[in-house]
Amino acid sequence: MSQPPAAPIVERVDADHRYEILVDGRRAGLTAYRDRGEQRVFFHTEIDDAFAGQGLGTQLVQQALVDVRESGKRIVPVCPYVAKFLKRHAEFADITDPVTPDVLRWLQAELG
Repeated sequence: MSQPPAAPIVERVDADHRYEILVDGRRAGLTAYRDRGEQRVFFHTEIDDAFAGQGLGTQLVQQALVDVRESGKRIVPVCPYVAKFLKRHAEFADITDPVTPDVLRWLQAELG
């Protein structure tokens, strides 16, 4: 009898400025951020095609945002996936800041 797959694990990888979701030890996706003072600016989320349709993007973003709250930071959803998630999850509204032209200019400079 084969083992059931392990539950996905979300880890914050500070050196790479991202959260990764791991399935059986393999990276299945990530959501990338940069910190701007007290703000954690999310700008890109992706799930590997091999893991599509399993709800991993939702799990990844949910756990990343819980971590942001626990870190005492605020969320800036430049990434369309994170923005869409926040529209459906009002429990993060109190720590979400709007995406402003200032933030976008800053992010562009950060990412080069």
